[in-house]
Amino acid sequence: MSIFASIPSPSQGVWYLGPLPIRAYALAILTGIIVAYWLSNRRYIRKGGGEEVTIDVVVWMVIVGILGARVYHLMTSPDAYFGAGGDPWKALRIWEGGLGIWGAVVAGAGAAYVALHRRNLRLAPFADAVAPGLVLAQAIGRWGNYFNQELFGRPTTLPWGLEIDAAHLPAGYAPGTLFHPTFLYESLWNLGVFALLLFAERRFRLRGGQVFVLYVIAYTAGRVWIEALRIDEAHFFLGLRLNVWTSIIVFVAACVAFALLTRHLRAHPELDDIVLDPSQDAPTAPGYVNISLNDGEGGTEDSDTASQIR
Repeated sequence: MSIFASIPSPSQGVWYLGPLPIRAYALAILTGIIVAYWLSNRRYIRKGGGEEVTIDVVVWMVIVGILGARVYHLMTSPDAYFGAGGDPWKALRIWEGGLGIWGAVVAGAGAAYVALHRRNLRLAPFADAVAPGLVLAQAIGRWGNYFNQELFGRPTTLPWGLEIDAAHLPAGYAPGTLFHPTFLYESLWNLGVFALLLFAERRFRLRGGQVFVLYVIAYTAGRVWIEALRIDEAHFFLGLRLNVWTSIIVFVAACVAFALLTRHLRAHPELDDIVLDPSQDAPTAPGYVNISLNDGEGGTEDSDTASQIR
């Protein structure tokens, strides 16, 4: 006998403190951001970075990333906002859901690159430090979709099928229909990716951006089949949802990038150095000083040129 009959829908997704609404979707996103920052900061400090660097860069990543995520969602699912009968003002109502991960990754990475470059710091080591926290944040944030009763999969008779209230039931489905809980699938998959990144980094000594690229490979591998289960409105191309094609293309590109990066790192190990240009100071690391370890004859050992101590 199964221990499950179904997964019930949450009774509510919004609570009120007086006139102030507390939304489960926002709490899930904020919790993910806090956890990601905490873990990323610890990992970047272990690489030699300064604590104030992480908080400054993460703030820009979050702000720009959320904007990018929303823009990506609007571009790939525009009908509810700009189509026939759509409401353009809903484009501003982020708390109702609708954040595209690829917009967040691209925009957030761009913001991180600019913020780090201005500090004479390299992106790749920071990206490696952030990757496990990023996928862990995604695992937490997906529970916001559960409370919003959105982005679920097609009908299923499996014992862990998701119940959906009548108010959120898609047109054409009878009350009592159970759906694949794709939020749960993706959350569990992301937890697996998190464990994989930590294991592979230690076991294979990944560095210089390899951890981040492995995150992209592993995440997209899961996103392909999870996205294919979903029934929410989306654009289709050659019989597949646009986000499925995006995941396939990014997966292939990341696999190629991982192979090329691994080869390039053998010839250029300095790509894992935190400091971008050792001849200049990293101006944003109070409490840290750059040191050069001389070989005793006026030379400098290549691997230690940009070492930092506190």
